Amino acid sequence: MIAGLALMGWAPIHFRRARTSISPYGQPTALITGGPFRLSRNPIYLADAMVLAGLCLAAQAPYALILLPLFIRLITTRFIRREEARLAETFPQDFAAYRRRTRRWL
Repeated sequence: MIAGLALMGWAPIHFRRARTSISPYGQPTALITGGPFRLSRNPIYLADAMVLAGLCLAAQAPYALILLPLFIRLITTRFIRREEARLAETFPQDFAAYRRRTRRWL
């Protein structure tokens, strides 16, 4: 959970530095590939999943971890695919290269 919270705090710093929207509905003005974005194309969503897993374990409810794949699927279909489509449209060559070298989750 602590690692997820740390990642959740680290990733937005790069949005501010790049002066681009952190909103999943916003129009990107920069493609961020440094910092936590070197490890995952979606470090904030990854952090959310880490915190969710940590909460399940901290609550001593390991069976609740079954919700984690459902959460990941929901985030992927509801947000990530649309965000990636906007990035591919805005930065066609750069995003294609980034996508080849960086995994969506880990």
